[in-house]
This record gives sequence, C-alpha cells and structure tokens, in this order.
Amino acid sequence: MKDPRRSALSLVRPHLLDLAPYEAVDPPEVLAARAGIPESAVVKLNANENPYGPSPKVAEALAHLGRAHIYPDPRQTAMREAVGAHVGLDPSHIVVGNGSDEVIDLLFRAVLGPGDAIIDSVPTFGMYSFVAHVCGGRTVAVERESSFGVDVERVLSTAKSEGAKVLVIASPNNPTGNATPLADVERLLAAGCLVIVDEAYHEFGGATAAELVPVHPNLAVLRTMSKWAGLAGLRVGYGLMAPELADLLLRAKPPYNVSQAAEAALLASLADADTLHERAGWLIDERSRMAGFMSAMDGVTLWPSDANFILCQVGEGRGAAVYDSLARQGVFVRYFRGGRLADFLRISVGRPEETDRFIEAFTVALRD
Repeated sequence: MKDPRRSALSLVRPHLLDLAPYEAVDPPEVLAARAGIPESAVVKLNANENPYGPSPKVAEALAHLGRAHIYPDPRQTAMREAVGAHVGLDPSHIVVGNGSDEVIDLLFRAVLGPGDAIIDSVPTFGMYSFVAHVCGGRTVAVERESSFGVDVERVLSTAKSEGAKVLVIASPNNPTGNATPLADVERLLAAGCLVIVDEAYHEFGGATAAELVPVHPNLAVLRTMSKWAGLAGLRVGYGLMAPELADLLLRAKPPYNVSQAAEAALLASLADADTLHERAGWLIDERSRMAGFMSAMDGVTLWPSDANFILCQVGEGRGAAVYDSLARQGVFVRYFRGGRLADFLRISVGRPEETDRFIEAFTVALRD
C-alpha cells in the first residue's frame, strides 16, 4: 500500500519543478550592506525606478485613504474610466492589474495551453519567458537585429512554423531602449496571433500602438505606473485591448487584485499628469546629459534610448569587472552576465547628483 504522506513537490505540475526565479533586483538595504556603506549613500540605478517618486497628490490621497477596510471594486470602474480618459479609449478596452506584470500573466493564462508557443524577440524583458514557463507554454526566442530592432520577417516566419499563439514586443525595449516602429507592429498583427506591445517606457519618448487597439482585436497594449508615475512600490499597471478580451480578464482575474491604496494612487497620478510629464521631461534631459558624458569615454559604446535608462557596452570581457567596481563604490546598475549582452550595462537615469556619482565611479571602473 502506498504511503499517503507524499512529498509536496510530487503534487506539483512537472514543468514547474525546474522553474528558475525571475532575476529581480535587491532592495537598497541589501545593496548598502553589500557595499559596506549607509543606505543613504547607495546610488540605485539598476531598476529603472523614477527617482522623483510619485506626484505630491499621491501622498495626499494615501494620507486620507478612508476605505482601507473595504474591498476594492472588482469591476475597477473608477480606474478604468480614469485610464480611458487618459489614453483616449472607452473604459471597455481597459483592465487594471497589480502591476502590468499581472496583466501579462492574465493574458498568457487566457491564451496559452500546455506546450503553446510565444515568440520572444530577444534580448528583452525576462518576465515574458518566465510567465510562459509558469503557464506551461514554451518560449521560442528570435534574436533581434544588430541594432536591436525586431526582425519582423523572422518573427513572422517563426510564428507560422511554430504555430505560435502570442507575439510579445517591448517598445521601447528593455534593456536596449529602442522603440518598435508602428509599421512593424502592424505587420506583426497580420500573423493572427495575440500581439502584446509592452509600453512600460512609453512616456519617455517611445511611439505608441494604443491607437490601433480599437481596430485590431488581436492587439493588447500594456502600460505601467511604475516608471512615469513613480508607483513601483504600489504595483499598478493596465492593459488596453479588445472589449471582449478585457471582459474575459475581468472575469478571470482575482476579484480584488488592485488594492485601495494602489487605486487611490493611480487616480491621483492621472489627475496630476502634467506634473508627471514635466518630471519625465527632466529625466529625458538628464538622459541626454548622461549620454554626453559617457559618449566621450574610451571603450564605451552607447545605444540610443527612448526609455529612462541607457544601455552601454564596455570592452570585451570587461562587463563583470566594471559592474563589480561600480558596486564596490556604492553605485548599482544592471549587468547581464551572459550571451549577447555579456559586456553590457543598463544604467537607469537618476537625478543630476546621481548622474555625477555614476560618472565619477564609472571613470574609476573603466580604469580598474
């Protein structure tokens, strides 16, 4: 007779047993301990967070939050109306998530069955392949072109040969910073797959596919409030899609997926969009200033960016050493340890004083 006391993992779906965690960034206190410095001395340029934080109206809204003891609206009525007014779409096109990561998860779970393929234009945001794995799907990677543009012809042919259900494109792309032209998005839509365009960095200069949503039922456009609105710690984002797909996700999502605090922050942010756009302008200007310093450095190659970060390449075999030197100096950037990006660093745009600290430390790191 079998022992009923089975291992918990023996009950888990087999494809999850080899799941590697998403490589998230450490919080400031961990980075400070690693560098042996006070947390206040950390220059954190590794997660594309907004250094100016939320709109002042968010702090006011949270300070007067009177509904923390009440479940949020499962239909997200106020948020969907506010987002609709902000993007110029009817609220029926909109789903709000616990970060845009949750909207990715909801879309993938709605579409992918066991073994179904997504086409991922790499290098790109690691969440797409991670969520596909969790859902039991498979990721088919198609390398981007030498300039990191989407190889549209290869994506289309691969989608056809693999019978793909989903094409996902980050635009501007993370970590390369380049936007995908609208004409390329329209060509990808002809594949008949669900095309997801992740516009997390749209407000920093990228083109948008939002205007295509009403006429292409197989298109979903994602936005986040983490970057432009400075709400990374509150977790709120949204998706724009066909009303029938939005209705399905609203039925399939956890009923109270966005907290009262996150809802209040989103509404206050959209009511103060002019302030947030002004701050985005500051970051765009600082991106140009930082790029000017870096472009004058020997052995450094920069890639054009429409986002709130810059991707740079250092000398062959030097990526790890430069990253480690920066970390020892209390400056933390994103390093890609292998493959095509082995000698690349992604540096988030910070305040001017953070740029100055980075440039000083980067100069030292390049000499080490």
